[in-house]
Amino acid sequence: MAAQGRKHVHGKTGVRFKAAYTASKEKSMLRNVVSELIVHGHVTVTSGVKKELVSLADKMVTYAKAGDLASRRQAARVIRHDIVDEKGVQALDKLFAEIGPKFKDRNGGYTTSVKLGARKGDNAELVLIAWVD
Repeated sequence: MAAQGRKHVHGKTGVRFKAAYTASKEKSMLRNVVSELIVHGHVTVTSGVKKELVSLADKMVTYAKAGDLASRRQAARVIRHDIVDEKGVQALDKLFAEIGPKFKDRNGGYTTSVKLGARKGDNAELVLIAWVD
């Protein structure tokens, strides 16, 4: 393969391939998905995302159960502010007003997951994640 010039730096011929998925993209995707889970009550993700999503959702519920200002600010660092439900309530407000008090007497295990089968395009296993009733 001939030298293509300095596309993405690192030497005379440049970097041949750019990394596709970075840690910041992963963090951003998890922030979006946990915000959607809070607003809609359920979300469909792949099985690879499930483990990290459940962990992050449990942390958010723990913050909401505490209910103080410091916990609200910690949760606000993760939850997206522009995601609202059909009534116009923001995800952070819904987390502290509805979801936190709902799980006040529960010590973990706030979500449940159901396998949905394989996705048609790439055969990835899909999982439905929802809050426990």
